[in-house]
Amino acid sequence: MKRFLEVCVDDAFGLEQAIAGGADRIELCSALSVGGLTPTPGLMALAAEQPVPVYAIIRPRSGDFIYSESEIRTMLADIDQVRACGLAGVVLGASRTDGRLDTDLLARLIAHSEGLGLTLHRAFDLVPDFSEAIEEAVRLGFERILTSGGAPNVTDGLENLRQIIDLAAGRISIMPGGGVSADNIDMLLEHLDVTDIHSSGSRPIGEIAERILSLGFDTPARRITDKANVARIRAALSAKS
Repeated sequence: MKRFLEVCVDDAFGLEQAIAGGADRIELCSALSVGGLTPTPGLMALAAEQPVPVYAIIRPRSGDFIYSESEIRTMLADIDQVRACGLAGVVLGASRTDGRLDTDLLARLIAHSEGLGLTLHRAFDLVPDFSEAIEEAVRLGFERILTSGGAPNVTDGLENLRQIIDLAAGRISIMPGGGVSADNIDMLLEHLDVTDIHSSGSRPIGEIAERILSLGFDTPARRITDKANVARIRAALSAKS
């Protein structure tokens, strides 16, 4: 059984590192420090040249996933940009005030994404009922759900992930993501029967010039994609295939 590695990246360097490390698919973003926002048209165009499928996240701002009409119009225009660049798919998510999936908005976004692949992002981790949300995701036509099991990371959400996989019953791919690393991938594969894994394959950027930090041009917690980490995760997946 082939196991696929999706690597999330938010800049040109990360894209190059992910491909060099053996990523099977790219989740293209900007601002991974806040969970990923819609990438720029330029980055989309660059990603379209890569030899693996690229899905762009459609998320106009940080924070929750409850969107105004003006934000929705922005998201629809961004989906048009994804299609114009020739990318393979989009990563979508939307919530109601109680955390349930906003199926009406998702249906609208999906209709506008006709012909593109579909991933449901970690808005799923906010839902109060995993079973209900899985049924909705299947009905809407998503290919996969990216989730940490409703926890801050996949290690904390391990038991929930096992439950989610059982509830999905092979009807939709459950893709663990959120803290997946070269150090815990073997443990995850021992406990979870999955075909897709999502990771940033990142490492701390190292020392950043104090002047850059003091002017607010960077954050000390920023990380960068590392091809060696991506390669280690890819090797672990291959060993379990």
